[in-house]
Amino acid sequence: MTTIGVIKEIKNNEHRVALTPEGASALVQAGHRVLVQYNAGEGSGFSDTDYQAAGCQTVALEDAWDTELVLKVKEPLTSEYDYLKQQIVFTYFHLAGVSPHLTQRLLDAGTTAVAYATVKDSQGKLPLLAPMSAVAGNMAVTIGNYYLASPNQGKGILLGSVLGKRHGKVAILGDGIVGRHAASTAIGMGANTVMFSRHKERTAELQRSISDQLRIAPSTPESIAAEIRDTDLLIGAVLHPGGRAPHLVTKEMVDRMEPGSVIVDVSIDQGGCIETSHPTSHGDPVFSVHGVTHYCVTNMPGAYPRTSTIALTNATLDYVLRLAEDGINALRNDHYFAEGLNTYRGYITNYPVAESLDLTSKYKAFREL
Repeated sequence: MTTIGVIKEIKNNEHRVALTPEGASALVQAGHRVLVQYNAGEGSGFSDTDYQAAGCQTVALEDAWDTELVLKVKEPLTSEYDYLKQQIVFTYFHLAGVSPHLTQRLLDAGTTAVAYATVKDSQGKLPLLAPMSAVAGNMAVTIGNYYLASPNQGKGILLGSVLGKRHGKVAILGDGIVGRHAASTAIGMGANTVMFSRHKERTAELQRSISDQLRIAPSTPESIAAEIRDTDLLIGAVLHPGGRAPHLVTKEMVDRMEPGSVIVDVSIDQGGCIETSHPTSHGDPVFSVHGVTHYCVTNMPGAYPRTSTIALTNATLDYVLRLAEDGINALRNDHYFAEGLNTYRGYITNYPVAESLDLTSKYKAFREL
């Protein structure tokens, strides 16, 4: 039997929770003990009574952290660092995009940090990042449309079809889950949409799966610079698993965009793919550079916690069950799952994380530990 703690999130306007009552029930039925911090699920519409009915205990913050396996949604914040010890913590760490102090505290505490965002499957995909990427991709277009309104200092362009004519231009950096969902939403609304891709061979598949109205452009500095000059909404959807996102859009490119345009940099969790981006929160989501509104909220799906929590639990539950059953051996027995391990026994075990933080001296492969 493993004791599992579910923590209430404290990041700005973060209302998701790592486990639904239904997911908790599956763990309890498998013979495990689940301790849920008081009111952890209230922001997602799940009450303490719901968790108690699922067989969980609702407990104080300290008790939820004092467990063998801790489940969260977002990375531990400064006030939570003292709770880190030699337990397994399973969450979205995004270590390359957050303060290096967190990584150091994980190393000092000997915490086994397993990151949802770097777990892979047999096809090399990221199954635990996918649901939140889908939510963020859908959100990016509607958020961008909101800030394009004149009362929000936008240029007054409505992304959408008006009497059969398409209005507005959306440009998307990246053809992964975020980019595909953003493109589907933008085209569905009726906006002219271009996607930058490094993979010319994907053009037919992207247009077939999304829309033949989607235009594909090469992801080169020259192509990006030319396209975004008259773009109304630019969406950053670049991913470098574990590492920092590369800057595909420079300050000079942003300066040449039209005033009142909007940037939504979904890549901000990993440092952002636009040079002028910096992290923001739901409480203070935007800033302006060269007259261009930047939305760079690091926990976008937290705005839709019910949908996001259900989607997250559906994706993570099998992995949580495996960690509860076998602990670190669940990773030793599955090298795809082991890709999610970021720190272990005082070492960084994911090389892109170590490289991004200039801590390669702290790197050691998991198989060597």
